[in-house]
Amino acid sequence: MSKGLFDLTGKVVLATGANSGIGLGFLQGCAKQGADVVVWSRRADRNAQAVEALKALGAPRAHSESVDVSDEKAVEAAFASTLEAMGRVDCVFANAGFSSKAESFPDMTSQLYHELLGVNLHGAFYTLREVTKHMRERALAGDRGGSIVACGSLSMFRGIQGMEHYGAAKGAIACIIRGLAVEMGQYGVRANMIAPGFFPSGLMDGASEEESTALIKHFSSITPLGRVGQLIDIEGPAAYLASDASSFQTGDILIIDGGRMVK
Repeated sequence: MSKGLFDLTGKVVLATGANSGIGLGFLQGCAKQGADVVVWSRRADRNAQAVEALKALGAPRAHSESVDVSDEKAVEAAFASTLEAMGRVDCVFANAGFSSKAESFPDMTSQLYHELLGVNLHGAFYTLREVTKHMRERALAGDRGGSIVACGSLSMFRGIQGMEHYGAAKGAIACIIRGLAVEMGQYGVRANMIAPGFFPSGLMDGASEEESTALIKHFSSITPLGRVGQLIDIEGPAAYLASDASSFQTGDILIIDGGRMVK
C-alpha cells in the first residue's frame, strides 16, 4: 500500500548514533513510511534492540553495524558492509555525537576539545565522504538522487560558555552541508541539516531524577510551545527529508525547537 506523499518504499536510510535518541527518532519516521533502515552505533546489543523496534514499526529490512565513527577505517568498513547487506543507501543522517563542557574556554583542555571533534566533526566527515562517493558513483551510472542530512544544534546560533568546541563542530558541519548542496546537486543529491532544540532522550544519562525533572521544567518554560522535544517530533521532518517530497529543498537548516529561537 502506498504511504502517500512521504512514501519511502524501496529506499534505504542510514543513521549514525541511531540506537537511541534523535538518530533513532529519525529512523522511526522513515520506517513508518516503509523505508529499509540501517542503524550505526557502537553497542551491538542496543543496535539489535533498535533493529527489532524498527521492524515492528514497518521497516521491511533493518540492518545494523557496530561502529565508532571517529575511526576512519571502521567507517569505511561499515559502509562497505552496509552496501553488501542492503545494496544501496538513499538517505544518510549524520547524527553521531555527544556533548561535553568546560568551566570556561580558557580552562578547556586539548583532550576535551579533540575527543569531541573526533566524533562530532570528523566522524560526520568520514560518514559523509563514504556516502557521497556512493551517491556520485550511482548517479554516474544513471541512478541519480539521494538525501544527505546532518544533525546540527541551536549552539550554532547562540554562544554557550564552555561549549565553544561543540558549537564549532556543529557549525563546521553546517558549512559542509552547504558545500555538498552545491557540489552534489549535479547528481540530483540534496543536502540539509536539522537543528533540534532540547530533546531529553540520551542527553541526561547519569543525571538524577531531580536533575532531569528540573532540566525539563526549565526548557519547557523557555519554549513557546511549552514543552521539550519528543522523538516523534523528529519523525515527520525525517520522512520529509528522506522522501521525494523534499526534492527541491537543499542547503537548508530546519530548526525543530518549539519556537525557542524566535522567542
